[in-house]
This record gives sequence, structure tokens and C-alpha cells, in this order.
Amino acid sequence: MKKKNSTVLGAVFLAVLLVGTTTGIMPATAADTLEPSDFNQKSWSKTIDFFDYVRAYASAHGKTPPPANWHAYLYLTYINTGGLQVLYGGLANITTGPFALTIPIQTFMEHYKTKENKTDVIMASSFLMLLAYNESADSIHSGSPDKNDTLYASFSLGRDLSEYFGDSTPPRLNSETTIIPLTSSPDGLQWHWGMRYTNLTAIWWRIYIDPLNPRHDLLPIAVTVYDELTFTYNLTINPSSGNATLTANYIIGKMKNLWLLNWFFLGFTLHYNSTGCYLLNGVKYSNETIYQFLHRHGIRMSIVLFQSSVLLDRTTYSNSNGQNVTDEDVFVSDASISTYSDDNEKIFETSFGSKETYNLYNYTEDPTETSYDTYNALTRTCRRVGFARNPIFDVHTSLMRFIPLVVAHMDPPLYEEAKDHLLNMTYSDYFYIVSYPTYDGYRVEHDPTFTAYYSPTTTGLSVLRFLIVGSIAAIAIVAIVAVVLTRRKSQALEATQQPF
Repeated sequence: MKKKNSTVLGAVFLAVLLVGTTTGIMPATAADTLEPSDFNQKSWSKTIDFFDYVRAYASAHGKTPPPANWHAYLYLTYINTGGLQVLYGGLANITTGPFALTIPIQTFMEHYKTKENKTDVIMASSFLMLLAYNESADSIHSGSPDKNDTLYASFSLGRDLSEYFGDSTPPRLNSETTIIPLTSSPDGLQWHWGMRYTNLTAIWWRIYIDPLNPRHDLLPIAVTVYDELTFTYNLTINPSSGNATLTANYIIGKMKNLWLLNWFFLGFTLHYNSTGCYLLNGVKYSNETIYQFLHRHGIRMSIVLFQSSVLLDRTTYSNSNGQNVTDEDVFVSDASISTYSDDNEKIFETSFGSKETYNLYNYTEDPTETSYDTYNALTRTCRRVGFARNPIFDVHTSLMRFIPLVVAHMDPPLYEEAKDHLLNMTYSDYFYIVSYPTYDGYRVEHDPTFTAYYSPTTTGLSVLRFLIVGSIAAIAIVAIVAVVLTRRKSQALEATQQPF
């Protein structure tokens, strides 16, 4: 059995990634219902199967629905107070026939009237992925991943592969999702909620974000497991000033395991953890730990997010210190990005200078992870095409056909305004990358701040309009998920020589 493990288990990684299994995932067995009247309430939280709503509408209108065995369980929270509506969606898991995945995709949306009460604003902010990188000698932006660097895109999932590993120790790819319940202060002006993914597995692909040739390698090059990836949100509302400030805290837990895949020498897949480096048959290959490996190869970490906004009958623009940031490379680490309507009314702001630093917990020096060092996070906006038109997001584009099934009948004017911008990464207000240059696989904590400038009122939001925002966000969440499911089986195996 040991000999068998050492020669074929590398190939099993590819087979499982391409074919999939449903074991190890614990999808929700029952989903809450979402009714139009829900959006008249002050607040709620619930878990829904988004594809149930798509199927119902498609059946009623003679459209082709998603397959019956497709499910996407979304944790939603909703806050409706004083003219401000906030809807958050976090993906718990998705199942598509034989596949069952846990993907950490997060989106929050805000709807409000501008402070001068001129028009409606819909703002959406989405976490796209973790992006590891290694700076090259000709790096364009020091400390921040760019097209000249070596980039590794992460798509996370949870699966149990134990049946394939015989007597060897398998990667425990059974991620769990924990909901952080929605709570509020007695006066309803402070809110807290979130989602925690534990034992999270990430599959890493080499990607290239050159706008002239965005692409990715055929095969993944590594599998990693994190302690956690946690998102918490704190919303503070100030009715007198018309400011609503949302602080998003991101925790990237330490890497526990790394399987470095070598598709040419299948039996030479290496497994790194905190005690050393091992072959798949359990034989120790070297004393180099996962943290020493990442340090030796200069692997750094970053997160990629994008921001979108839609105004009825108006356009928007975004800048930082007077410099345009839409589809531009601009460092904003100690600054803010402000979004304005075309008549120069400020409608939204994302602040990075308010928390320019991040905390790094060195597990090797302190296994309790109670002490930390503080470093500067580097944040810059970037060109959109390298991400938005990268083939690795092809499924994101293909699932856009479901959008009209959900939103077109609800409010045509708002739909016409939103369909090309809020959903399409190519037309986002801006992409931005927050990078953590000192990393080595340890726990990172960081929290940027978002502020909406709104007109406080006692008038509720049009129910149908806000359902559009929710539907759009849910589609965006689900679409990105399916990238992992579309690896072509017919392509030839290619050797991987990259360090990560």
C-alpha cells in the first residue's frame, strides 16, 4: 500500500479536482424562504437556497432553469433603518450534482438616497479571492502583486479525500462554515455579523494579469489548508450626519498544510506542515517546515476586491487625492477612495489610511498566537482587464445568463442601469489589492473601512428594487464559485516547476 501511495496519489489530486466527490461537505439540509414582505422589516438574517428562486422564475416564464440538483446556500443579513438598507450575502456552500464545495465569497450592498436626496445609490463591494505572489526582479510595484510578478490565484473548496489515500495521511479537505449572528445595539445604530470558514482548503493556479494576454496555467500547482478565513462586519450609523460606516475585518488564518504538486513526477508530490516536509507515503523528505518553505521562496499574500456603484439616471467616478483610480494603478495605502456622482456629489468612500497596518501572528515564535507584530499593508487599485477577462473566470461570465430571469421583471429602469455595471467586473468602479508583504504563512488580521453618505429618512425602500440588489449579489457570489468545477479533463498534463 505504501508503494502504491507514493506512485499514484499525485494523480489522484488531479482526478478529484476534475471529477469531484460529495463527501466531506455538510450543505444546509433545509433553507429559509425569502418573501417580498421581508424587506419591510427592520432587520433579519436567514440562509436561503438561491437557485430555488431562479428555478421558480424560470419555470413560470418558460426559461431554462438551473439543474434541479444545483443548490447555493447563502447566508443573508438585512438592515433597514432611517433610509439606509444594507444587505450582506456570504456563501456557505454550493452543490452542483456530484460536486460539493465551500467557497469564501462575500458581498455586501447598500442602498440609499444621496445626501442631497437627488437619486438612488446602489453600492456593492465584493471579496474576490486570495492572491499569493512572489516578486520578480522586474516587479513594477514593490510590495504589491503586479503583472511582472509570479501570481497564484486561490479558489477554495472543501472535500474529503481520505478514501484515496489508503494508509497515508490525507489532506482533511472538509471545510466548515460558521455563521456569526446578526446583533445590534439597543438603539439600532450599531450592528455586527459575519462568517467564519475553518479548515479551509485552497487550490492554487498560476495566473497572468497582463491586460494584453490575461490567462492561467492549465493545472493547479498547490493545495493548502488554512486554520480559518473569517469575515466580520461592524456597521455604525449616524443619522444626524447622514454617514454610515462599515468596518470589514479580514482574518487569514495560518497555513497548516501545503501539498506541492508535480504533475511530471506524480509520485514526488511533497507535503509541508509545521514539522517538516514529507512524501505522500509519510516518509520524511526534509526538515524544512511549511513556514520555512514560504519564507525561502518569498511567498507573500494579498486579497483582491472590487467595488461597484449604480445611480439612477446618473454616472459615477472615483478618485483618490484627485487622481482617477478606475482602471488605473494607484497606491492608496494611506488614503481613501471617494466615489462621486457626475454632478460632483460625494456618495461613498473606502478608507485605507484609517487602518493602514495589519497584525501578523508568528506561530513559530508563539504557538498560542496571542502576540503579534504590526506591519504596513500596501493597497493599490489596479487594471481590471487582467482579472475581469482572465479565462479562469469564464464560468462567472457564462452564469450571467441567469440574471434576466430574476431581475428584469421586477423594475426595468433600475435593471437597465444595473445590468452592465454592478454585475460585470469589467465595468466595476475599481479593483483593489491589499497586500501583506511580510507573511510566511502566518495569521493576518486587517480591517478597511467603508462609509456611505446618505440622506436620513423614515421612508422605506421599494421592495422590488432592493430585491434586485440581492439577486445581483447572489448571482455574482455563485458565479465565481463554479470556476473550480470547469477544469477540462481532455487537456494534457503539464509539469509544474514553480515554487508554490
